[in-house]
Amino acid sequence: MKVIRNVQLDLARFRLRVLVASLLVLLCFGLLVARLIYLQVLRHDDLRAQAENNRTAVVPIVPNRGLILDRNGIVLATNYSAYTLEITPSKTANLAQTLDDLAQLIDITPRDRRRFKKLREEGKSFESIPLRSRLSDEEVARFAAQRYRFPGVDIKARLFRSYPYGELASHVIGYIGRINAAEKERLEESGEAANYRGTDYIGKLGVEQSFETQLHGTTGVDAMETSAGGRATRRLSSQPATPGKSVKLSIDIKLQQLIEDMYGERRGALVALDPKSGEVLAFVSKPTFDPNLFVEGIDQESWQGLNESIDKPLLNRALRGTYPPGSTYKPFMALAALATGKRDPRTIINDPGFFVFGGHRFGSPENERGGPMDMHRAIVESSNVYFYTLANELGVDVMHDFMAPLGFGQRTGIDINGEVRGVLPSQQWKRNYFKRPDQQRWYAGETISLGIGQGYNSFTMLQLAQATAIVANNGIKHPPQLVSATQLPGSQASERVAPQAAVDLGFKREHVDTIRRAMVGVTQDGTSRRVFAGAQYLSGGKTGTAQAVSLARNEKYNAARMEERRRDHALYIAFAPADDPKIALAAIVENAGFGSTSAAPITRRAFDYYLLGLYPNDEDMALVRKGQASAPVGQPLLAADLPWPRGSVAALPPASAASAASLPVQ
Repeated sequence: MKVIRNVQLDLARFRLRVLVASLLVLLCFGLLVARLIYLQVLRHDDLRAQAENNRTAVVPIVPNRGLILDRNGIVLATNYSAYTLEITPSKTANLAQTLDDLAQLIDITPRDRRRFKKLREEGKSFESIPLRSRLSDEEVARFAAQRYRFPGVDIKARLFRSYPYGELASHVIGYIGRINAAEKERLEESGEAANYRGTDYIGKLGVEQSFETQLHGTTGVDAMETSAGGRATRRLSSQPATPGKSVKLSIDIKLQQLIEDMYGERRGALVALDPKSGEVLAFVSKPTFDPNLFVEGIDQESWQGLNESIDKPLLNRALRGTYPPGSTYKPFMALAALATGKRDPRTIINDPGFFVFGGHRFGSPENERGGPMDMHRAIVESSNVYFYTLANELGVDVMHDFMAPLGFGQRTGIDINGEVRGVLPSQQWKRNYFKRPDQQRWYAGETISLGIGQGYNSFTMLQLAQATAIVANNGIKHPPQLVSATQLPGSQASERVAPQAAVDLGFKREHVDTIRRAMVGVTQDGTSRRVFAGAQYLSGGKTGTAQAVSLARNEKYNAARMEERRRDHALYIAFAPADDPKIALAAIVENAGFGSTSAAPITRRAFDYYLLGLYPNDEDMALVRKGQASAPVGQPLLAADLPWPRGSVAALPPASAASAASLPVQ
């Protein structure tokens, strides 16, 4: 009986164990089924997408950047395709050793290393940083054979920017450079980051920066099937990139080069406008710089050379350089007198050669003869005394309110970034500008020098050119415009960029005619008569000499004894032809003395080229560059017979092409 009970007990235990084991097996199967349902049903779409992502890679297609053209279709900025050697520092065990080993295969210069170091400091370790660009086919093949030795190093096909004329018009065109951290953040905030996948470059200055949206285009994508090792095996789908639009400038690049050549090694700025439309015909800032230096990332040595130069070649003097206008301000002062009714053109002011106010003697060094001055003669002979007394009669706030609509001390609204306001003084301006109460009071004596374009007055050549164009256009104000049209790639049709609305400042025609006749008198009987002798057209102008530094109360100006950068600036404003102006300009040559000897000769030859198609001969050009020219000497050349470009230009890389195909980033 005892044996039977033991057997039954063991059997019961066995059955319990089988039941437990069965339940465990069922539970496990249940878990497996549940997991299967979860993966195959609930997470089907998600997991399928992940599997697809592991199988495919989305490769951005960088769009061709749009070209930049001058008004006649001359290409000023283009693209070329090239192979570049790039390193991702985070994937490289020993960066220094890798650089040395690569140098055994491919020519890597010290400049390449310096540029790489600078870009690495500015970027992140996981970013691909270019070491060498424009690799030859032989160099590409040599590296490909040894690629297994260099983890983190790759050869990539890239599109590069090229500026075929080097330094010519560099401040207008601008340049592109690698996208920095601030720009990345701005792109992400604006939702444009996706459009910059695959490209590391963005416009930094000038038209390249201001028209970045139009020039960049839209990035495309290739969906590629990849192997387990991550290599692309075939293309699954493709969305092509949309190339950027070409941008057409109003600049006449041949006129631009002529003017830049005439400046030579001198510093200064010149802005030429079409007074009837506001189109910018020339936008010169000297010295210039080579934008090609920035395309691949500028090295530290070149950057220091530009950034620390005493000549400030990176400063756009036409847009951001501010100067006292000197006597070029006098025609606008005379117009203010007429518009406000403070003076009749026939009113006579005696000019004894000086003006005494508040115990201070204000001189009139530009006036040679003195004597009784009406408005016409005061402008023609540049009488300081006439305009000292006029400034005293008008007062600073009346002058401010009249000059502001002309654009002085205001942003003109030109279509590139970076314009400064300059200073058009008023009592309110002084209260805002100075912090100490004892500095905020306006003194009557401060008003006097404003009448001859000195004192606190400080304007850009763009502002001065616009004001001159307004007078030339009978009081109609056109905001300056650099970009006249955009053009879709592969299309001959251009889309005109609508200009800003013109504004009629409401000047009486007889008042404007009085000023214009006086400015014509300057070229016929006044301070620029020798420069415009023999011209086949009639023009109006006004010379100016502006102090670069203040002199002590009893100090007399002597250019021969002064350091060059302390000497007066030479200015000239002008329009031509006088009866139907097609061009108006303002020019300054820094520290060059009298406007009649330095700035007016540049203007004469610019007019000769633009209106008559004449170009200075070599002898005449040499005299202009030295500030020793008057009227043109010798026989001028026909611009149509001269080869383009004049002088040396930067060569375009052999592999370049304006229509280079979009290249996928590998």
